[in-house]
Amino acid sequence: MLDSVGRVPAKESLEDYTLRFAPRSYRKWSAGVVATSALGGIAYLADFSIGANIGIAYGTMNAVFGILVAAVVIFATGFPLAYYAARYNIDLDLITRGSGFGYYGSMVTNVIFATFTFIFFALEGSIMAQGLELGLGIPQWLGYAASTVIIIPLVIYGMKTLATLQVWTTPLWLLLMVVPLGYLLVSHPESIDSFFAYQGKSGVEGTNLASVMLAAGVCLSLMAQIAEQIDYLRFMPPRTAENKGAWWRAVILAGPGWVIFGAIKQIVGLFIAIYLIATLDPAASVHANEPVHQFLGVYQEMMPAWLAMTLAVVLVVISQIKINVTNAYSGSLAWTNSFTRITKTYPGRMVFVVVNLVIALVLMEANMFEFLSTVLGFYANCAMAWVVTVASDIAINKYLLKISPKVPEFRRGMLYAVNPVGFVSMLVSAGVSIAVFFGALGPAVQPYSPIFAVALALVLPPVLALLTRGRFYLRRSDDGIELPMFDADGNPSDSKLLCHVTGFEFERPDMLRSAQDGPDGEPQYISSLALSTDKTGELVLPAQNYGSVR
Repeated sequence: MLDSVGRVPAKESLEDYTLRFAPRSYRKWSAGVVATSALGGIAYLADFSIGANIGIAYGTMNAVFGILVAAVVIFATGFPLAYYAARYNIDLDLITRGSGFGYYGSMVTNVIFATFTFIFFALEGSIMAQGLELGLGIPQWLGYAASTVIIIPLVIYGMKTLATLQVWTTPLWLLLMVVPLGYLLVSHPESIDSFFAYQGKSGVEGTNLASVMLAAGVCLSLMAQIAEQIDYLRFMPPRTAENKGAWWRAVILAGPGWVIFGAIKQIVGLFIAIYLIATLDPAASVHANEPVHQFLGVYQEMMPAWLAMTLAVVLVVISQIKINVTNAYSGSLAWTNSFTRITKTYPGRMVFVVVNLVIALVLMEANMFEFLSTVLGFYANCAMAWVVTVASDIAINKYLLKISPKVPEFRRGMLYAVNPVGFVSMLVSAGVSIAVFFGALGPAVQPYSPIFAVALALVLPPVLALLTRGRFYLRRSDDGIELPMFDADGNPSDSKLLCHVTGFEFERPDMLRSAQDGPDGEPQYISSLALSTDKTGELVLPAQNYGSVR
């Protein structure tokens, strides 16, 4: 066991606290730097394609209302998750474990999140390949490979490198994205009227609830983006009286606030697409849903063709790198978490960086971009079921009903293997909404699958929590350590204890008493990381209630 985990703490800058609480000794960034880094991860250009695709399909007004409906749902459900991540310095998998899913039950949500990361890596890689082909004549298959390989050296060193990359590239990215929109609004004011009058392929005038919900369903596939925001927010500094205002602004803006920027990008993508459709010949307007063609079309009206092409390719490459380092990083965390819990073996995060990128490359080579709306519409049902279930447990079960423990628990031995409150709620809401998505209740109900996903995931957790009386949340309520878990400000304590398995010191929130006492009967302590790889289960404390997670 020592061989499998003893090496990890010695190179934590590479592993980035994959399976556990992010200690205060590592969290040296200000709230502003963490927020900027997190928002840098939403530089993806898929938003422009999403907005264009749903607008072309359903018309401007239906698309805009769909975007707004999705944004409200995503913001409301993302807020409690972002707060818990920043306050307790844990990622969404660790939050999910103690919010109705159990120690092993949350692994199914890890698969959902990992799927999100490689789907969107493939989408962004496809967009970069389109840009490289258009600007440099590089074949798309080679562009797919290039967009994948370039990410590996950038994601190796975790948060330290990612924070620097995001902060330094954001100003140029903003400039390249905002200038074309400003140009159209100033030089072509008539494009605004064309935008609002556009009816899409449906040709239906005005708004239609079914079309709005179909558009919202595609946008709601982005709900899992909050997990990537949280992978940055877990490194927030402790909240104190001095930094309280900046802390809250960073959490809201970089947490659920990401969707505000995402919604704006979707609307801008639709706006530019409609302008190109109205002004270009039909052959050229076929590519109006591709971001590289969107920006190239506007740049060409502003400057010489060679410069327009250069800037369009630069924008695509910067955007792809900014988001795909996050996709690769977050995906590796999700895969590693699940693999280690199943096998009790820790292979290292970099193994799954490669795994995630290989899957994404296969999707790119399969030309997934052509099926964008269908893929995202289906995936949205799974993402909504997961995120809304966790948000419901936090907001209702923890704060309103007070059945779920308010302090999130993630350590092995403290949790049951599976908690039916969240696990069953997610499976039922996802299953029903997917069935509706594929027409099980008829074509009239089919567009409303997002409503089924959100409503069931919102209602079922409190119902099941009441029915089970909260019995399956905690296997133990006492971790066997007398030191307080939190400091005077309510932040996780930075007191350290020695792990008798690895020989390294870990901060208090990451530690439990070991079931194995010392040579003289004295208590020994073990880190959550070492405990997660204990194949025998001999170091897991006995249950205080019922069940076992061994």
